Amino acid sequence: MSTFADRIIAFNQQLDFTGALPPGISIMNPFKESGSAMQVSTQFYRKYYSDDHPRHLILGINPGRFGSGMTGVSFTDPKRMIAQCQIPFEGPLTHEPSSEYVYDMIGAFGGIQEFYKQFYIHSVCPLGFTITGSNGKETNYNYYDTPALQKAAYPFIIENIQKQLDIGFETDVCFCFGTGKNEAFLRKLNDEKRFFKEIIALEHPRYIMQYKAKSKQNYIDKYIREFNKVLL
Repeated sequence: MSTFADRIIAFNQQLDFTGALPPGISIMNPFKESGSAMQVSTQFYRKYYSDDHPRHLILGINPGRFGSGMTGVSFTDPKRMIAQCQIPFEGPLTHEPSSEYVYDMIGAFGGIQEFYKQFYIHSVCPLGFTITGSNGKETNYNYYDTPALQKAAYPFIIENIQKQLDIGFETDVCFCFGTGKNEAFLRKLNDEKRFFKEIIALEHPRYIMQYKAKSKQNYIDKYIREFNKVLL
């Protein structure tokens, strides 16, 4: 019988965006572009998901270059992969503020083993996007940043939310990281597709770290309250 780890790894292996993107936008698929991301994420999921315990989904926006774009694990940058998850990573030790917040929250929740036994974090769009500016600098891009990109990504998003649900996650509640455009998109999509009975939106970790860092503990407390309501 397959475990959550087996099914998640298989999901990551099959991820492939074949649609047409707007000019200047590139897809970011760490599982095809980086041998280390598949290797490291496989170790991670074998370590924390080799069972069939019920879990709830948490959906962020889409992968970023310095977190899951490096490790293949949502909201887990190389620094956290090594120091917190105790899994080796050979490559640039990038830092993602969102990852810092998430692992502080996980510590307050009760630790990595306990958190990942209850939850699985991924994204509304499971692959990321980048745009290259006139200065040649590559930056992260969100699936909702332009109507054209959102339209291009829409079939891919629907297909892969369903594939993640087929892994076996709970559908009574889905947590959404982001109380702005990500929440609005996911709620509208859920109204159409009825993936989940309820969506609970929480402020995005990046927003908290960028604009509300002094109140970080208050947000951590809020996250844990909302998580525990569902688990009780």
